[in-house]
Amino acid sequence: MNTLYNKEPEIRINGKDREIWAGYASIAAELRRKSEGQAKTVLAIECYPGVRLREIEEGIRLHMPIEAVFHAEDAAIDAERREAKMSRYLTDDRVFGYMAPFTVDEFYDESKLERLRERIERVSHGLVVIIGFGASLAAEPDVLAYADLARWEIQQRYRSKENGNWLAGNADEDLLRKYKRGFFVEWRMADRLKQAVLPRADYYLDTNAKDRPVMATAGALFAGLEQAAAQPFRLVPYFDPGVWGGTWLEKHIGLEPKPHPYAWGFDGVPEENSLYFRYGDIRMELPALNLVFFQSAHLLGERVVERFGAEFPIRFDFLDTVGGQPLSLQVHPHKAYIREHFGMAYTQDESYYMLEAEDDAVVYLGLKEGIDAERMIGDLEKAQQGGFTFPAERYVNAYPAKKHDHFLIPAGTVHCSGTNGMVLEISATPYIFTFKLWDWDRLGLDGKPRPVHLEHGRKNISWERTTAWVNDNLVDRVEPLGEGDGWTEERTGLHELEFIETRRHWFTGKVPHHTQGTFHMLNLVEGDEAVVESPEGKFEPFAVRYAETFIIPASVGAYTIKPGSGSRSGRLATIKAYVRS
Repeated sequence: MNTLYNKEPEIRINGKDREIWAGYASIAAELRRKSEGQAKTVLAIECYPGVRLREIEEGIRLHMPIEAVFHAEDAAIDAERREAKMSRYLTDDRVFGYMAPFTVDEFYDESKLERLRERIERVSHGLVVIIGFGASLAAEPDVLAYADLARWEIQQRYRSKENGNWLAGNADEDLLRKYKRGFFVEWRMADRLKQAVLPRADYYLDTNAKDRPVMATAGALFAGLEQAAAQPFRLVPYFDPGVWGGTWLEKHIGLEPKPHPYAWGFDGVPEENSLYFRYGDIRMELPALNLVFFQSAHLLGERVVERFGAEFPIRFDFLDTVGGQPLSLQVHPHKAYIREHFGMAYTQDESYYMLEAEDDAVVYLGLKEGIDAERMIGDLEKAQQGGFTFPAERYVNAYPAKKHDHFLIPAGTVHCSGTNGMVLEISATPYIFTFKLWDWDRLGLDGKPRPVHLEHGRKNISWERTTAWVNDNLVDRVEPLGEGDGWTEERTGLHELEFIETRRHWFTGKVPHHTQGTFHMLNLVEGDEAVVESPEGKFEPFAVRYAETFIIPASVGAYTIKPGSGSRSGRLATIKAYVRS
């Protein structure tokens, strides 16, 4: 078991230990201090959708008197108008919508807001709390707090049916539809509001753990973000069971056994992963997206920001089929298609790096020569209707896969991982845009057929990507680039159609790297432990272990990687990804 893998990586923040409070008693004491000497204090608690509003209200009230509480959502437009606004962007599809351009004020009634402000104004003394998603619209507060939580925690609340979507009353609805509403509408709107409100907030409130809030001054939060964007760091990983899951993650990372095996491991997806900031004895969890939003240039680099905006365009994740089943046969949309149909600016180009592989591991990639496209689509349609098994190997190449092989998968290429592979997936970020073509005659963990999007898929298959083209363009494209004292560098892809550059370094000594004005995302794919250092002493030495993904911000500039003291193997290797110039 690889117990060295750190499942709870932290960033220790310097100099702000006195600007953080854990638990409602300590938070209330700080709020009392903040309001001392004032006859009336208006506290606005702006919230990300999914925050437990009642818990916050009751938790504060338990430790300090509150004269009045107002709920921002009382001023929202009615349900019929909300649904009419959202319907075009939600669509009838179970999985896919269209990226919505809304801001939160579009869902509030100005006359209701004005009446709410008048009610707040009529309270003459004491602590007055306005809380909810949109609370900052309802008052000019004396104290402004922002209550936040991570995307993964939101999804857990969807799954447990504790929460539905914002004002939707749909806690019991299909999980995929709840996720779709969050992804395409709510989270986009909430992220725009966060970017506007948080820089003027007094406090930041971490509400991820039930009844265990953590509050920091906004100054302490932003100091932490600034520090994180100047040093190597890791995201907080999470792991999820799936119908095709394997045994590698549980065995080698030391995960709690589940009734269904782990299929996915996410330790390099800033849109969904968290960060842990450690201030003295208190740990605070925050969405990694906060770093992307508020330290864009230092983290991503100006060239990447100019191209993608405040988005982290690369992700690393794990796909575990060791002792499990194949992934669904799938294809990703072309750039023009994803832009036209879903409102995304770029598409899900990707690759499979084989972190581990059993002797019989395969990757399905590209189409065989001379196949009949209409016959293949006809067979896929019959398989979707049931009673017919799609003959995948009649149409799709199956390549033997061994450890350290790298398979390139530009959008439009039919592909999936077969059984007995442990894949490090290196991908562009719009990661829900997978068009399943066939799912090997199985049901999802919910007992329902997993969604197949054959109509989208057939319009995006690049039929010319057959065996000869795949062999020339997508398999075994290793190009030696250079070497030094104790290291060699190779280019392993990606294809010219993709914007991600990947480099592999084999090393027994110290390897020089430089960000060249863009972020680097890396994984230690061989060896027990490596250490990242700054030649200029900009940051403390940073240790990484086998299979850990880590990020080097653009602002770091020069850095080195060398074998760590805990490394028992001779030769180590990293795979590095960045945005190609």
